[in-house]
Formats: sequence, structure tokens, C-alpha cells
Amino acid sequence: MMRNFLFTSESVTEGHPDKICDQISDAVVDHLLSQDPYSRVRAECAISSAIVFIAARFRSEGNIDFTRLARKVIRQIGYDRPDFNARICSILTSPQALPVNTADRFDEQKLSAQEIDAVAVQNQVNVFGYACNQSPAGMPLPIFLAHRLSQRLSRVRHTKELPYLEPDGRVQVGIVYENRRPQSLHSINITAGQDPRHAMDQKRFREEIFETVIRPAMADAPLPMGNHTLVAINPEGAYTGGPTHHSGLTGRKNAIDTYGEFSRHSGKALSGKDPLRIDRTGAYAARHAAKNIVAAGLAEECELMLSYSIGHARPVSMVLDTFGTGRMADSKIGALVEKVFDFRLAGILKNFRLRHLPAENPGGLYQKLASYGHFGRQDMEVPWEKTDKAALLAQA
Repeated sequence: MMRNFLFTSESVTEGHPDKICDQISDAVVDHLLSQDPYSRVRAECAISSAIVFIAARFRSEGNIDFTRLARKVIRQIGYDRPDFNARICSILTSPQALPVNTADRFDEQKLSAQEIDAVAVQNQVNVFGYACNQSPAGMPLPIFLAHRLSQRLSRVRHTKELPYLEPDGRVQVGIVYENRRPQSLHSINITAGQDPRHAMDQKRFREEIFETVIRPAMADAPLPMGNHTLVAINPEGAYTGGPTHHSGLTGRKNAIDTYGEFSRHSGKALSGKDPLRIDRTGAYAARHAAKNIVAAGLAEECELMLSYSIGHARPVSMVLDTFGTGRMADSKIGALVEKVFDFRLAGILKNFRLRHLPAENPGGLYQKLASYGHFGRQDMEVPWEKTDKAALLAQA
């Protein structure tokens, strides 16, 4: 295992074409679950130039207008250029509405332990949960800082502090590690979309991005900027971005959605799926367990893998790795985890109330998660980020 290295992670703003697709897909999930919490849905989206394509397969008692919903998401993101905006873009849909399945319409809150055991997963996947003490959010520092910068970049656009910014932007942060601990901030690279209708000297543009985005976002960062930190802002010159510049697809930013590749991820998309999909729900449960292990002081970092197979309610395998930072053997921590956490599909649904959260969050829940990561969110309250089991783990 490498101990000394330079590691970079990337984040993108909500206007990146891949993220537009993720948000539209999760807006579909939110919309159907808010009307019918027992909805089953799989939605995928692709975007290129001024064309949006939505494919959805769903079983629900709710109603949905895919075209109207997609235009609403694009409008919220802020695309208003003549070549791409919510009003004139072409939206193609391929919906497949199926009859509701009574087998899926169970109330997990009323199930007994035996009944929870009988709810088997319907797909197979290895999911990963990770946590560490590198940042206040329990996330690896590179992705934590990259998300912070990209969120700040989006905020100054929405507030018109920098009115010439376009919705599409990318951020990369590099951290130098020694003995697997962050030691210095190596680099910050920002590519920010710039409205071609607002001509601006690039020197001034870079200065304003530094003062309004980088400096405030890094003011209280765990690692300070120094003379050694390399800062690059639009290094290739003026950048427009957006769907007319490059295409987008649901589920193509898994590393950004999870841990910035500092830890493994399943490779399967999180967005566009209802909570009965274990490749989404299991990833949330694994993160919850890993974060509580670190919060309990049992390890400085932890990666948990859960393997699910079709026809089984529980993971068929669990592998835990604390990378040599555990206060006890990994096998002993794993035994504690199996006692404290319920990784059965219906058990996770019951503990997190995942099918009911959209109705309780009218502004959208899963759509908000589709940008700036599903984990380590400090701007949202989600059940898998709680450290409610830490005291129990520590006591055990």
C-alpha cells in the first residue's frame, strides 16, 4: 500500500452535461416517489447540443410529464443561451409505463424481522462505503475541497456576483500525502464557463475567479494555500462549455458522486433509480457504517464492501479494511458492524425511509444529491451521513 503520493480529485458544477442528465433522471425519481412512495423507476438521460433524450421504465400510480420536468430542471440550472435553453431545446422521450407490482408495494415500517428477511434484492452488485478523518465531512480531502470550490463557483453565478459565468464548470484539487495523511495543498485547477456575449480580458477574469471563488472557499480549509500551491484558472483560455460543447449521460460521473476515486466505488450509477435498487441503497448503507466507524474512533479511515446477489436479502459477503489505522483487528470491527447495522434491503429502507424522503422534501431530494456528491453533504440532511451509531460502536 502506497504511503506517500500526490492525489487529485475532480468535481463539476450542476451545469456540466453529465450532471444535467443525472439531475433530470433523479428529478423523475423524486417526482414519482413524492406521489407514490412505492413507485419503481429506472430513468436515464442523454444530452447533446440542443437535444435531450429521456428513457424511463416505471411502475407507479403517480403521473409525470417528462418533457415539462426536464425543461424545469434545465431552467433551474440556468441555461439561457440562444443555442441551448429550457424553452427551445428538443426533448425526446421513450417512456415505458408498466402495471404496478403488488410484490413491491410493502410498507417496510410494518414488516417483522422475518418479513424483512424475505425481501430479496433483484440485482447483483458490490457496493463500497468509505469514510476518514481528513475533513469535517468524513470525506477524502481532495474531493471535499473540489466540491467546496465547485459549489462556490455555482453560487457566485446564481447570485450574479459574477454574472458572466456559464453553468458548466470543472474543478480539480491535488493533495500531497505523507504516510497516507494530507500534508500540503499541491494544486487547484478551475475551468469556468464564460458567456461569449460578455467579452473580458482573461487576466481580469482569472483575478475575479480567484478573489470571489478560490479565496473564500479556501479560507477555513483543513490545508491552507501556500506559495507552493499551483493555481490554474481556465488554463486553455476562454471556455464556454455546456451541451453544445460536449455531450452528457446519466451515471458517467460515479467518482464525483462518491469519493473522488480515493476509495473504490461500484461503477454503477446512483442516479435515476428508486430505492429498491440495492446498487443505490446499499451504497448509502455502506457509507453510513464506514462513517460511524470513524466517528466512533475505531479507525482513522475505513472502506467497507458489501456484495449482494439476486435472491438474497443480506449481503453474501462483507469486507472491511481500515488500512492499518484500526484500534483493533479489522475482523473484530467487522463483527461489531454486523451486530450494529442492518444491511438487508428492506432493513435499509426502513431505517433510512428512502422511499418517503422525496415527499418530505418538496424541493427535491435525490435531484439535489445528483450534483456535488451523494456523500459528505454538509448542505443537506440525509440519514446515511448521521453518526447515530458511533456511541453504540464505541461502547461495544
